[in-house]
Amino acid sequence: MTYENIRLVREGAVTTLFIDRNPKTLNALDNQTLLDIEAGVKSLDEQTRVLIVASANEKAFVAGADIKQMAGLNESQAKEFAALGHRVFALLESLSIPTIAAVNGFALGGGCELALACDFIYASEKAQLGLPEVSLGVIPGFGGTQRLTRLVGRARAKELIFTGARIDAAKAKEIGLVLEVLPAEGLLAHCNAIAEKILKNSPLAIGKAKRVIDQGADKDLTEANTLERQGFAELFGSFDQTEGMKAFIEKRPASFIGK
Repeated sequence: MTYENIRLVREGAVTTLFIDRNPKTLNALDNQTLLDIEAGVKSLDEQTRVLIVASANEKAFVAGADIKQMAGLNESQAKEFAALGHRVFALLESLSIPTIAAVNGFALGGGCELALACDFIYASEKAQLGLPEVSLGVIPGFGGTQRLTRLVGRARAKELIFTGARIDAAKAKEIGLVLEVLPAEGLLAHCNAIAEKILKNSPLAIGKAKRVIDQGADKDLTEANTLERQGFAELFGSFDQTEGMKAFIEKRPASFIGK
């Protein structure tokens, strides 16, 4: 399948989705780019076990939503545009496989929100992140107010959103927005190295762990631990559980199949 504004590159069990819009746009998210991301995510088959979201543009991961497109929207059209962004990012977030955002350059507004929809974020030393929508007279519309709050806490999220500040990668790491900061030339290599570590483990167990973490994050501890207990038990009797424990006892690498 061909896309206008993204590229999918698959190497073994790792697929990288490159945002690749006209360089002059700095990958700003218009309708077509969002639809391309959605189609690209939907095209992933069971052979892909880790998804990396990256940029083909050295200056920007995604500079934001397309302001030229947004400027002429009325309230009803703005609601539809926000609904599209929410739908696409919810799809990305709902994947059972790990997703990694490789953030280089600008990740502002919708670009930061795209990264927040991934399981974790690694950033280059050149990265700048933020949700500056209030400087345009609006608020984040693709989940930023909620995902950022859950990641860095209410007060820090309010500070970033109310001030519209852009922060560098070091500050983003300090507040827990990104996990690590890498030289730009080593960013994708690091993400792929993390992916390779993930691939050594049971995809069935990873999918279950991801679901339990995400579903339990907003529940009280008792209810969340019930989810964990159920998820733990449900894996017993699977091929991966049998193989993993047998391989441990036999002191050999396990051969997992995700079933």
